[in-house]
Amino acid sequence: MIDIRLPRSAPNALVLGLTLALGACAVGPDYVRPETTAPTKFARAAAPTDTGADANMVAAPDDAFWSRFDDAQLSALVEQALAANNDLRVALAHYERENALLRGSKFDALPVITASADGQDIRSSADQLPGIDRDGRDTRSYSGGIGASWELDLFGRIRRSIEAQRADAAASAADLAAAQVAIAGEVARTYVELRGLQERLRVAQDNTTNQRETLRLVDARVDAGGGTDFDSARARAQLETTTARIPALEARIAFDAHRLAVLTDRTPDALIAELDAQRPLPALPARLDAGTPGDLLRRRPDVAAAEQRLHAATARVGVATADLFPRFTLGGLIGTQAASTGALFERDSETHLLALGVDWSFLDVGHVRARIAASDADAEAGLAQYRQTVLLALEDTENALVRYAKARSEDEHLERAAIDSAKAAKLARVRYEAGAAGLLDVLDAERTQLQAQDAFADARTRSVNGAVALYTALAGGWPQRAPQREGIAQR
Repeated sequence: MIDIRLPRSAPNALVLGLTLALGACAVGPDYVRPETTAPTKFARAAAPTDTGADANMVAAPDDAFWSRFDDAQLSALVEQALAANNDLRVALAHYERENALLRGSKFDALPVITASADGQDIRSSADQLPGIDRDGRDTRSYSGGIGASWELDLFGRIRRSIEAQRADAAASAADLAAAQVAIAGEVARTYVELRGLQERLRVAQDNTTNQRETLRLVDARVDAGGGTDFDSARARAQLETTTARIPALEARIAFDAHRLAVLTDRTPDALIAELDAQRPLPALPARLDAGTPGDLLRRRPDVAAAEQRLHAATARVGVATADLFPRFTLGGLIGTQAASTGALFERDSETHLLALGVDWSFLDVGHVRARIAASDADAEAGLAQYRQTVLLALEDTENALVRYAKARSEDEHLERAAIDSAKAAKLARVRYEAGAAGLLDVLDAERTQLQAQDAFADARTRSVNGAVALYTALAGGWPQRAPQREGIAQR
């Protein structure tokens, strides 16, 4: 550390020149947004499919997607999760932490001002001052002053540090947005799954009722001498097999209800009464507009977060590079010093100091260059991570488009199969009662009916969840909601 104290007669132009030098260029690379090569359209985007829903349900990616399913309970649950979910509160706390660090880093560019005061009453020993009486060995001094120190950011170390922290804060904001997308998607997916399971439960219960009636007919025929115990056993086995589906479906419904409660910051049992009543699946939107890949990349918060982290890593290369150059610190002091408090503010008691400090570690270049190399590697990793995030975002959306389109096609076929199988089972039972068909025909028709209706309910659930997955992949630009704070965070 070289400390240069400037005499009173030093030209003020020197200090002025050092101050103006703060406008010098910052060392290190300037951040340039990387070029991304995205297709002009999605390869798997099909023509809009008319689902028979109301035209007002056409949904663009920047709508609040949960409102597009025409289900008030779903909308309420998503809104509650966005306001209260604890994972979102964690993400919000991380965002606020980065903002606090950003505010702190900005103070590094400002002078540090300190105030001090001191009073001393010293008595030296007779050996230290021989021949001086007791009163003569007493010394009193009082001083006070205001000092300031200011690092002159000639090579941009502080500016690059602020730039990096600002990018970190922006990345954390994007992380919060990504968490909101994920939580809204999980609530919607879980709710749709719950309603789909309830529909499958209804199918199982209805088929149980029908098969119980078939067993009653078989038993009546056996009692009348027109059937055998073998027929009763086969009919009873099919009834028991169908009935066995019910407990597993009920368990999965309970799991989903517990998950929705926790997602909205409530105990697992809180929504049981509210969700127990069976309701139909949310309606599919009439049309899903995926937009363009370019729009997607501008909208996806994970892509934004990866880009901001690349920006921060690039700026930190400049922070490390600045250590190759000296640091200049301008210091000053204005104060007063006297032997008594009454003389502290007299004309001749004033003191002042103006100093220019230079800190330059000549022999530490190896360490500095190693840190620069490490920062360069971090920037390269950030660039690769950004590119990978872009590719994953495009892949995610293409997959969601395929999944949704194929699920819609599948459930259209299964809907017709469910209708026809129900008709066939009814006709088989009528023919059995008339003696025109055997029991095996009835049991086979009932088994086919159960399978077709259950498959249709499952496919329709996957269709609606395919729409949810597509909206989540498109990362809708709905207005972001800051989760409510609790406890110490409210202060």
